[in-house]
Amino acid sequence: MAELTDTGGSAGHQTKLKRTVGVTLLFFFIVGDTLGAGIYTLVGTMAADVGGMLWLPLVIALVLALLTAGTYAEMITKYPHAGGAARYVQRAFDKPYLTFVIGFLMLSSGITTSALLANAFAGDYLTALVDVPAAPVSIVFLLLLIAINLRGVRESLSANVVMTVIEVSGLVMVIVVAAIVFGSGEGDPSRILTPSPDQPILMGAFAASVVAFFSFLGFEAAANMAEEVKEPSKAYPRALFGAILTAGVVYLLIALGAAIVVDPTTMANSSGPLLEVITASGLPIPEWLFSLIALVAIANGALLFMVMASRATYGLAEAGLLPSVFGQVAPTRRTPWVAIVFVGLATIGMSFVGNIGQLADTTVLLLVLVFIATNVSAIVLKKDRVEHEHFSVPIVVPILAIIASIVLLTQQSLTIWLIGAGYLVVGSILFLIARFSQRRLGESTETTIPKA
Repeated sequence: MAELTDTGGSAGHQTKLKRTVGVTLLFFFIVGDTLGAGIYTLVGTMAADVGGMLWLPLVIALVLALLTAGTYAEMITKYPHAGGAARYVQRAFDKPYLTFVIGFLMLSSGITTSALLANAFAGDYLTALVDVPAAPVSIVFLLLLIAINLRGVRESLSANVVMTVIEVSGLVMVIVVAAIVFGSGEGDPSRILTPSPDQPILMGAFAASVVAFFSFLGFEAAANMAEEVKEPSKAYPRALFGAILTAGVVYLLIALGAAIVVDPTTMANSSGPLLEVITASGLPIPEWLFSLIALVAIANGALLFMVMASRATYGLAEAGLLPSVFGQVAPTRRTPWVAIVFVGLATIGMSFVGNIGQLADTTVLLLVLVFIATNVSAIVLKKDRVEHEHFSVPIVVPILAIIASIVLLTQQSLTIWLIGAGYLVVGSILFLIARFSQRRLGESTETTIPKA
């Protein structure tokens, strides 16, 4: 049973960033990061693997998310600094290269996901409203997100609150529509227990769980907000578990409702599967309205992942693993402006690489590797004592999370592994450049981690 552990006294964690984020904003940050494009765009991919049993991969993904979230709740509250998994790995193993690799994979996942969502924004949901070229839309879309991020984390998260309410309203709309159809005796409830005829159910469920897990990614993004959260030891566990459980309930209701209303084959062949639910219901709901809501959901997810990636970049610079320029903070807005601009430009570049499915699988691969590193670090650091109250989970939790993560990795294709290897090569080159530059400037090459 998880509990709060008081290791003596409260700590006033020093940070150059401004602590302005409370439990409510953090909860909306994680909910908004979770209830986003994953469920709006990737339900069709799951339907191709499991037919109408959409709930099964979601349950598998939810269990893995809760296990890993338990570890993150302990690590974030024990070491409340930006940088997330990279910080934990450094503290556990004190290997600068390993620390950099984990941090680089983490920020790369944020860049990859934001690029994926930029492409999704310029895709079929937008086409339902207006027919415009995709590439210029993606670029303008990302430039706007950079501007919002530069304004400040409070502005970014306040925008997130508004967009989260809108995107959740779209998901509630799908649930209500499905309930009306079911209540009127329409639809086919038997589909929720009908697997795909193309492959064995367990094989399909584990394959689909990779995509389903994408829909729960949010706790690593939250870890990188640690230096801007008020009373993190209390705020994080409440916001984290509340957000994941909220997302899990909503996802399961949508999975059941979508399978009842729409034939899985139809969803599998659609890039806007939830729009198929609205259309098939026959209810007088304008398609343009739901498309607009879906676009807001996609934009919200992209903004939050860009916030995460920029804070991860800032954290690595603070730890001495990237050039110090990435740790520069704007004097007025107190935001890591160099990191924000760098992440934004990299995201624009990545938006032209790979399709949505490949980018989604790549994100999962990168973050599952990060999660394994975090869980291993949590086991190593169990005996480490800090002088403030923090959340704690039994050691069996990170062990189970590691096992579940390895199972998830076995479902990735060779192509995705090669893309991941490419990231590792790029990261290694950047690491060597950064270390060489530090030596040329006469800087210390030791990684420094602020004491929690």
